[in-house]
Amino acid sequence: MTPKQAKYTLINDPIYGFITVQSPLIFDLIQHPYFQRLRRIRQMGCSALVFPGARHSRFEHALGALHLMQKALTSLLQKGVDISPEEQEAVQIAILLHDIGHGPFSHALENTIVQKHSHEQLSLQIMQRLDDEFDGALSLAIDVFTNSHPKKFLYQLVSGPIDMDRMDYLRRDSFYSGMLEGNINTERLLAVINVVDNQLVFGEKGILSLEKFLIARRLMYWQVYLHKTSLVAELMMTKTLQRAHELLLQGETLEGSDILVAFLKTDNLRDFSGGDALDLYLALDDTDVMYCLKKWHSHPDWVLQRLAGGLIDRKLYAIQTQTNPYQKNDTEFIQEKLRQQYPEVPLNYIFFQGNVSNELYGVKNAIQLLSKDQTIIRFDQHPSSLMNQLPHAKQQLHYMAFPKELS
Repeated sequence: MTPKQAKYTLINDPIYGFITVQSPLIFDLIQHPYFQRLRRIRQMGCSALVFPGARHSRFEHALGALHLMQKALTSLLQKGVDISPEEQEAVQIAILLHDIGHGPFSHALENTIVQKHSHEQLSLQIMQRLDDEFDGALSLAIDVFTNSHPKKFLYQLVSGPIDMDRMDYLRRDSFYSGMLEGNINTERLLAVINVVDNQLVFGEKGILSLEKFLIARRLMYWQVYLHKTSLVAELMMTKTLQRAHELLLQGETLEGSDILVAFLKTDNLRDFSGGDALDLYLALDDTDVMYCLKKWHSHPDWVLQRLAGGLIDRKLYAIQTQTNPYQKNDTEFIQEKLRQQYPEVPLNYIFFQGNVSNELYGVKNAIQLLSKDQTIIRFDQHPSSLMNQLPHAKQQLHYMAFPKELS
């Protein structure tokens, strides 16, 4: 399949205004059913149970990341960085399709029915399939996406310490959740972007905007992405799918989406390279999961009914969090009360325990600064950098969750 000639296209975006589509191939990829499927997958999963406005889709995010990539390319070309027209199109395709492998409620799916396949692996398989369909037109984009292209800075624009993916989701998720702390100055960051020795660098004069990016990302993780109510909802979603899978393997019949039930009937051993499983996966979206939750709301199995109904009616488990690990006596006390109140229910469906973490700044994937004298210095080693004064070790939050009706 070869790309057809596309008209000049403008997409009106609430974050950036008009987004342009700069090539017929990119236009055709946006129009493709695989990409259109992202309209039906929420960007922030269960977060709308906490932030009602957070209902935007991965489709919007992908277009926003594409727009920022165009801005980044313009900035680099103005600085004399050598990027051919073919490479410009390829890196735009790579960022456009970077999330195409996401399924509905991705983290819950990756912990259950597609646990052997990350969304990054699935994105690559879908890109390879599209490459076949478009007669090899995506081969250069796949090289960029897999970091196989000799110009490593192109990969860093797609996946790096400060890339177009992170820039867009911070601004977009901040906007839709109403958490203004996550808003960042993308214009400033893109204005100071540069390339030295095949590596992406940021001009020293943008150091305050870089700090704002890192702090905004930290705040968004703790206040939004790892909000305790969002966390317990995602845990309940994971356990719902696990329980449905368990019942199906025991021979139970479950009503719901044929597509999702077909996945849940397997024993997590699907081979996506063969084609059939990937076809089925590409037919999945949020509506399949929500339809199943509505059907399972009245299922005779108490566990499935409690979990699915809790997500539909927002009757979520109670969740407690603290910075230090819970003492064994504390968790055993809760577990014993649960055993007494729910003697027939497996404990793993009514008691969740674990931890989540977030890192302010990682030196293994360090931001590189270009100083005024054209030397390169690591961001956290710059004398005026806030990261030079603050610890950047991972911060952990420990949790335990259980039904609120525990007496």
